[in-house]
Amino acid sequence: MKKHIQYIAVIGVLGVAGVQTAHAQIKEEKLVLNRKREPEVKKIEKKKTSVPTEKNFPPKGKDSLKYQVTNIPLISDFKTSTIKGEDISPKFNTGYNRNYFQLGYGNYGKFLVDGNVSGEIQPNLEVGADVHHISTSGLKKYYNWDSKQQNTEANVFLNSYGEVGKLNVDAGIELNNYNYYGNYQDVIQPANNADLKQSYTKFGVNAYYDFYANNYLNDIRVKTAFTKDHFNAKENFYDALVNFAKHDLTISSSDGITMNADLGVGIQGVNTQFDILNKNESTHFVANFTPEVTFFKGNHYLKIGSRFTSLTSKYQTATTDRTRNNKFYWFPTAEILIAPKDEVKFYAGVDGGIKLNTYTDLLHDNPFLVSDLQLRPTETKYHIYFGIKGDIEQNFKYDINAGYSKLNDMLFYKSNNLFSADPAAQRNAYDYLNTFNTVYDNGNLSEVTINAQYFPLENLNFTGELKYMSYSLKNFSNAFYKPVVQTTLGAKYSMLNKKLNLGFKGIFVTDRKANAFDVQPLGTNNQYTTTETNDRKVSGYVDLNLSAEYKLHKNISVFVMGNNLTGTSYQNYLGYKVMGAQVLGGIKLEF
Repeated sequence: MKKHIQYIAVIGVLGVAGVQTAHAQIKEEKLVLNRKREPEVKKIEKKKTSVPTEKNFPPKGKDSLKYQVTNIPLISDFKTSTIKGEDISPKFNTGYNRNYFQLGYGNYGKFLVDGNVSGEIQPNLEVGADVHHISTSGLKKYYNWDSKQQNTEANVFLNSYGEVGKLNVDAGIELNNYNYYGNYQDVIQPANNADLKQSYTKFGVNAYYDFYANNYLNDIRVKTAFTKDHFNAKENFYDALVNFAKHDLTISSSDGITMNADLGVGIQGVNTQFDILNKNESTHFVANFTPEVTFFKGNHYLKIGSRFTSLTSKYQTATTDRTRNNKFYWFPTAEILIAPKDEVKFYAGVDGGIKLNTYTDLLHDNPFLVSDLQLRPTETKYHIYFGIKGDIEQNFKYDINAGYSKLNDMLFYKSNNLFSADPAAQRNAYDYLNTFNTVYDNGNLSEVTINAQYFPLENLNFTGELKYMSYSLKNFSNAFYKPVVQTTLGAKYSMLNKKLNLGFKGIFVTDRKANAFDVQPLGTNNQYTTTETNDRKVSGYVDLNLSAEYKLHKNISVFVMGNNLTGTSYQNYLGYKVMGAQVLGGIKLEF
């Protein structure tokens, strides 16, 4: 009976993609790798005294259906294709073998090189490295000009397990080369040999020390990033945080009430300098002081705290003098969880804070930004949320929550106008109505999110997320490029004693609004005239992806991936058509 259920399940996984008929999307043709040193599918409970247990973190057999975990993020770790925001390399957690090398090739000239190697150089000290390269020849059938691109990342890392805690250090470089190939009107188009190049390089070092016992010191984290682009924009970012803690303090032994006391002290800073157009320059420094106490009784808890934030900002352009702003913020933080049983847990809370918007992060989200942005922090004055979640026999996990936020300086992307109205001008790569800028507005955000994971069998799981977002803005009538509803569905299945592994991921996004410009030649003075609309519809999409990997030998596998299977070359950002149906196949060696 179990075998019949397995075969029915795999047919169902493959059949989901076949019945979809809507048009598809896989974000933009900009490849971004988002690899993590620490596993995120399951957060292992911190052990206070067991050094040997921590020494082998993450544990082998982490994909077993029966496990002891906390705070499982309700997202699929299966990576689809393709293009911006997703890692093209197929990752199947069929065994804990971290040393591998794989090659792949597909249509649109896709070429994949991916590898990882690590090992212990002495007891409790592990070092490793990984490399990831993906390139594509672009959309030659749609554009006469160049739309090829490539992404390359290389990282080295160290994991050290000591007597009192573990140290993780990660240093890496990221190289991105691509073109501003987008175009949504016919009046101004690049020549075949037009220079549309954009590129950026990011180098970063991250360090994390986690103490096994939360006895005055919990963990220490340091992040750094240095970015430079083709137009000589430069950005330096740093983030340092020390978490102090004293846990498991007994308040009332008769009632079983304990308390955790935590204190976070951190600083963040970013300096961004642009070298074209207005030559915007901004510097932001944030200091955070976050005390909080948490009371526990059984599975229930109540957390009360505050976030004290000091923000210093400096702005300057080529035509304006430097201005300096200093401001102090206080944000209340609180959360309560009532858990009568594992199947039903009620929670509610409030929080807020300052988020630094960096050029580096924005490029990962929208690589087609002009290299001259005004970068302001976003303030969440308050975010109120409540929800219900549960874990039913470790087979079904769900989280349903709603939230309401009041924000200042929410960031949106807006299409740029022509920078030169002269038809005879020698146009720069970013002057074909093919780039975006940042705009800000104050307002409210209402959200509803439904997450679920279902594990009917140990070798089969389904994931799903549905998110609804509604914006009420002070100045804009539309929240540009923000969908009302977006849904992600995923499935993973292994069969034939885990020799064959199948995966599915579907992304569904509703229509969005954007601004756009209508360009007309004005013959009297040989100038272009433009008319802006702020109500242009960017159609929603359905992005369907299937993947399969078959183990020919314990060390050799072949894989194939099908992405954007409906084959529609839609747009995510206005003017930027994405690749149609894609197939990539290759071989993987494990050792």
